[in-house]
Amino acid sequence: MSEPAFDTGTAWLDSRADSAEIDTVMPSPRPLPDSLPPVVPFDPEMLPGAIRDYVMDVAQRQQSAPEYCAVVALVGLAGVVGRKVLMRPKRYDDWTVTPNLWGSIIGGPSSMKSPAIKAMRFPLDAIEAELRREHEVALAQHADDAEIVEMERQAAKQRAKKKAKEGDREGARTELAKVASLEDLPESPPRLIVNDASVEALGERLNENPNGLTLVRDELSGWLAKMQQEEYASDRAFYLECFNGDGRYTYDRIGRGTVAIENCTLSIIGGIQPAKIAPLVRGVAKGTDDDGLIQRFQLAVWPDQPKRWQWVDRAPSAQAKERYRQAFYALHAMAFETEDGEPPAWRFTEEAQAVFIAWMEELHADARSGDLPPALESHLLKMPKTVCALALLFALVGGEQGEVGYAATCRALAWSDFLRSHTERLYSAVTGSQVAGAHLIYQRRTKLPNPFTVRDVRRKQWAGMASVEDVREAIEVLEDHHHVRRFEVPAETGRPKTIFYWHPSLAPEEGES
Repeated sequence: MSEPAFDTGTAWLDSRADSAEIDTVMPSPRPLPDSLPPVVPFDPEMLPGAIRDYVMDVAQRQQSAPEYCAVVALVGLAGVVGRKVLMRPKRYDDWTVTPNLWGSIIGGPSSMKSPAIKAMRFPLDAIEAELRREHEVALAQHADDAEIVEMERQAAKQRAKKKAKEGDREGARTELAKVASLEDLPESPPRLIVNDASVEALGERLNENPNGLTLVRDELSGWLAKMQQEEYASDRAFYLECFNGDGRYTYDRIGRGTVAIENCTLSIIGGIQPAKIAPLVRGVAKGTDDDGLIQRFQLAVWPDQPKRWQWVDRAPSAQAKERYRQAFYALHAMAFETEDGEPPAWRFTEEAQAVFIAWMEELHADARSGDLPPALESHLLKMPKTVCALALLFALVGGEQGEVGYAATCRALAWSDFLRSHTERLYSAVTGSQVAGAHLIYQRRTKLPNPFTVRDVRRKQWAGMASVEDVREAIEVLEDHHHVRRFEVPAETGRPKTIFYWHPSLAPEEGES
């Protein structure tokens, strides 16, 4: 049974002014703003032809945003390339970029995030399955070879023993030296994907797979929540190091000893709901969690969900799917000669270099203007690595040799504009949550008394209203747009009580619930 509310407040308000008078003292309500800024529409031409058709085919059949499929595809391709080839964006400088990518697909629980990940990762799973089968065959052959080598070793010992008895020490050594050595095979097959691993286990997998790995999580929220906990601070530092793709990391653990990872190369892709990422973004904006983890998710997309749905039931395009698969297999099979054990590093062609320099100058002028929030500024200043990685990736998929050309570079720069709009939407979660809260209170105003208090809203435990501060900020938006009016009710003792009265044109009908 609901308890009575605002008897004193209502009586005081009625004694002060009637409804008609309130209507005259309150300006007309203004429409609440949209909680999310607009984003640049997805253009399929931003993708190379080898993967474009399958991305659009999956998106159309699943009725999901094509941005989801595109980002999963790009992160997967980046994971396959790993450290096979690097990028040097300047003509003479040794600044080097490893083309690994971090992406997140943001949307509600029914936005088809997980199906998009599953559909687009299939070449990675297929390559891994083949590597596993090849490893099993190699292990069986290795076991047979080991038996043969052991027999040869026993026979050589007998011959050497006979030589030694004859006093021919040199001959004995020669017999023993004839036995072929057998290199050990790793117990685990080569990997491309990890889903959930401790830092220690991930470090060992990275040493086994020096080209790098891709962390795939259907739901990033669990992983990000763990990174927020104090006991995982060292894990967070390790992942921060993995973003650049060329860092060396050493950790010491009891039982495992010292493990040195020569190249922390990791790509990351996963889905997350807006309600789960908004608190993390607010923490970045407030400076409580501003170590750059969220800013490293450069391929973060938060698209508008399709407003129309239609029944689609057809077979996948076999041609598009095969071209998509071949793009992954070609990059996996790609091999380059190394110099002093280091991968080759490509540079821009002269024409591509010019457009990249112009973009860099514009980016830095904007980011350092002082007009942007610090979190957004930090995010944008990490974008050159992403653009370089995408340009190199597009050049490789397009079959370019040794240099990154103009077309691949322009395609990467188109992604920078597209991603920036999604980044601005992401960081709007700081203020957008307040607007979203205002919309929520307005939509559910019939469930509140009139007038109401912060406590009344808080007790409803609505999503996004987790704290008193969340409620107050949302009500402030309603006040700013003249939806509610604040009154201070005198109290016999203590502080006055703050109540909020709806504009008469918006107030729920008496008895409405």
